[in-house]
Amino acid sequence: MTYRYRIASIFLLGFFIDCINIFMSAIALPAIADDMQISIVSVTWVSNSYILGLTLIIPLSHWLSQRFGIKALMVTSMLMFSLSVALVGYSHSFIELIFWRFIQGVSGGLLIPIGQALTFQYFQGHERSKISTLIMAIALIAPAISPTLGGFIVDVVSWRWVFYSNIPFSLITAFLAFIWVKEPLPKENAIPDIKGIILISLIIVSGLFALSAYGEYHSILLALVIAVLSTIFAVLYYYHYRRHSSPVINLALLKNRNLSLSIFIYYCIPGVFTGVNILAIFYLQQYLKFTGQGTGIFMLLYALGAFISMIISGALYNKLGMKRLFIIALLLHSIGISLLTFVNSNTDIPLLIIAYLIIGVGGGIGANTAQTTALYDFSAKKLVQASVIWNINRQVVFSVGATMVAMLFNIFSLFCLPQTAYSMTFLICALIGILPLTLLLTLKKKVITQEIQDEF
Repeated sequence: MTYRYRIASIFLLGFFIDCINIFMSAIALPAIADDMQISIVSVTWVSNSYILGLTLIIPLSHWLSQRFGIKALMVTSMLMFSLSVALVGYSHSFIELIFWRFIQGVSGGLLIPIGQALTFQYFQGHERSKISTLIMAIALIAPAISPTLGGFIVDVVSWRWVFYSNIPFSLITAFLAFIWVKEPLPKENAIPDIKGIILISLIIVSGLFALSAYGEYHSILLALVIAVLSTIFAVLYYYHYRRHSSPVINLALLKNRNLSLSIFIYYCIPGVFTGVNILAIFYLQQYLKFTGQGTGIFMLLYALGAFISMIISGALYNKLGMKRLFIIALLLHSIGISLLTFVNSNTDIPLLIIAYLIIGVGGGIGANTAQTTALYDFSAKKLVQASVIWNINRQVVFSVGATMVAMLFNIFSLFCLPQTAYSMTFLICALIGILPLTLLLTLKKKVITQEIQDEF
């Protein structure tokens, strides 16, 4: 195996672990909610705290790699991850669990952006579409096996072992990073934008709390107050960005149409599906009385559809172009979600199979196309900055999707019977999923690229 594929393999393992933490832990959420006597909105913070930890550390990862070296950072990241995930499983209170999930996110977030930037550094130009397909295809092993395995673990042992099962993978990744990574210590050692990182974290946290406050306590006033705070933090960050020579998030990069469009679509496909998937898990387990393992099998179908579609879309990316692939992805993904509104009993298994397969096909095309398109125009320093934006976005969409869908369900539950509330939430999510079509249908046929000038 050549050196660049060794680097890609380490990144893939880190990405694999990240996917396990999203999909396998999602299967365990009903069991955690029952064990700790918390609501659907509250239990989403099992995912949110992990993602917030990732978000906080991702902007610091580049500076830490310059300060201590890429090899040391990757090894330390996975060792910290192993310890924190063990403590997550050992937690006996919800606050304790949330705290260690946050630390787990911090440790996991050290590897992913550096691994991706380093991998893309060794795969340039047209090779990026191939490596993106390889990354997404191999990473699909996680959502393919983790929900079914996680459901089996929850049914047979307990939700705690869902987290303990991560430890072997993180230890293997730490070992491979130790023996394979040979990157020199960079001479550059820029000071990180601590103020910017704090403001970005406050924007995300306050935004999620605004959604949670409305969904959990049904308080419009409280949600508006917190939303206003989030807006104030956003304005403060904008002024900070204008004055800082090296801001944590270079907003000028968002002028690149490929990056900004990919971010929007990621909210409407993986983001929406994360919330839909969590809601469907509660619907199938608590309302239709499926087992945890039985629920996980449907994610296997999703992963199968996504795996096949990613391979095909990766091969057709340069031929069909991102516009056509995005349109196909959005339509299929929303059609699949809309089919969930017709699932009324545990005998509707054929409909569930079709729905998850279609969602998987649409989601696979959309995720792979967005991953390829987002960073397509960048190289060198701009690639690192764009990678930070993309990885923060990739994590935040999961939290926003989960919290938003839980909020919608709680609101509908105030006025409707549970089954109607589930159906209406799925239908609204299907409509949200096609919002980017309004932008895609106005794009010209020519390739959309925009150079980012050095003065930005």
